[in-house]
Amino acid sequence: MSDYQEREGAVLFKGNPATLLGPEIKVGDAAPDFRVVDNSLQSVTLATDAGKVRLITVVPSIDTPTCDTMTRRFNLDATNLPDSVVVYTISVDLPFAQKRWCGNAGIDKVQTLSDYQDRSFGLNYGLLLKDLKLLARAVYVIDQNDKVVYVELCSEVTAEPDYDAALEAVKPLV
Repeated sequence: MSDYQEREGAVLFKGNPATLLGPEIKVGDAAPDFRVVDNSLQSVTLATDAGKVRLITVVPSIDTPTCDTMTRRFNLDATNLPDSVVVYTISVDLPFAQKRWCGNAGIDKVQTLSDYQDRSFGLNYGLLLKDLKLLARAVYVIDQNDKVVYVELCSEVTAEPDYDAALEAVKPLV
């Protein structure tokens, strides 16, 4: 993992500067490909939902209070989105833990995906916390043509994102 760009102090984790591995993704960039797995251990890539708008939320661990709140909120918001929009929540939690958590939380609109195998999402999107090997909190909106149209990298990993801004970025695409 040392071959990846290091972005020192790119975010804070509990008030302390943290280093992210990978490039900074910006609005207007072509969305990088990735390979994660769903709760059935099936591969999911950027091409899996080609032609759809992808609202991708990224959390360190689904079992923490802020990640729990964030995923529940986006699940609720997803009920008002058309089928042309998919909502992913990506973490490095094991798929089995994600599946259990979703069942307990009643999550049925957000698809939880795991980057535990090779951290390709984290490294390709510049979100892998170097020392912790967790993902930083972020939200991306990727349009039907695989172009990044919205990015929010939470400056403090333990803080919630701007839910309304992310949803506003989706609206003109549907």
